[in-house]
Amino acid sequence: MGFIKVASTKDLAPGKMVGFESDGRPILVTNVDGKYYAIGNTCTHMKCNLSDGSLKEGGIVQCPCHGSNFDVKTGNVVKGPAKNPEPAFQVKVEKDQILVNV
Repeated sequence: MGFIKVASTKDLAPGKMVGFESDGRPILVTNVDGKYYAIGNTCTHMKCNLSDGSLKEGGIVQCPCHGSNFDVKTGNVVKGPAKNPEPAFQVKVEKDQILVNV
């Protein structure tokens, strides 16, 4: 599908995150110290929306349901109970637009 616009840099301040869906695929976009990352937005443990959780220091998103932690840079599980990583997506910024390769 290629890169799609998901947000403006003006709308996603450092330490913030937003969930969206593209072609039925839930994706989470985060701003960690001015750098943007995108991973899957559905926890691999019990399918809760990560965007309803919290973005912790160091770029770790915590699932609101059972506390699984994922690294937003790689999608890797940092702390379970989840065992499987989130898919990670390439992100680029053009002017003030955040684009994700889905």
